Amino acid sequence: MSTREPIPIVGGTGALGFGLALRLAAAGRAVVIGSRDAGRAEEAAERVREQVPGAEVEGAENDEAAKRGPIVFLAVPFRAQSENLTNLKGALGEGQILVDATVPLAAAVSGKATRLLGVPQGSAAEQAQEMVPDGVTVVSALHTVSAATLGNLDAQLDEDVLVTGDAKEAKRRVAELIALIPGLRPVNAGALETARLVEGLTPLLISVNIRNRTHTGVKLTGLPDELW
Repeated sequence: MSTREPIPIVGGTGALGFGLALRLAAAGRAVVIGSRDAGRAEEAAERVREQVPGAEVEGAENDEAAKRGPIVFLAVPFRAQSENLTNLKGALGEGQILVDATVPLAAAVSGKATRLLGVPQGSAAEQAQEMVPDGVTVVSALHTVSAATLGNLDAQLDEDVLVTGDAKEAKRRVAELIALIPGLRPVNAGALETARLVEGLTPLLISVNIRNRTHTGVKLTGLPDELW
């Protein structure tokens, strides 16, 4: 994979998407921040350039951003996943990889409970695979990484990222991108159907974070040094 190929982030103006753009830019990668509003996307790109001098970052509408690179990150709320994927059907093409970071989580966290919304397909990632055009491969990742921590370059990361998918090579390519971010270790967590288990960790971590006023991550023990 060329280091000059831009990395499109659909929903890059949101907390997770922006944090990902910031970290990848700091790692020296070109990034295209996507948004429904091109103006908002460019504003977010400017904020990245302010924090990472010399960063190669630009803003564009989501459909234009999605055409720009072979690996596209989808970092929108689950309630917006279906609409975004419908709008991207003409932009995504054969051979591309879509990294789904959405979680079927209730829009609000109230009281002591975080409610998961039912997904007939089993997981947000499996739903994404059903919706993307033929020839596009979905990989699931980044569900346990705090958006707040990701978006703070002064914060040190030290956690694992569980990567699921049915295509080994696609998972490896996504893992290479994730590993560019210092402190993130991508771990092969199995087939795409396993995404339903990984997505379920997000409400657990939110619950822990609320009670301890922190931003937790996941760290697995006993793994070999060479994972991929």
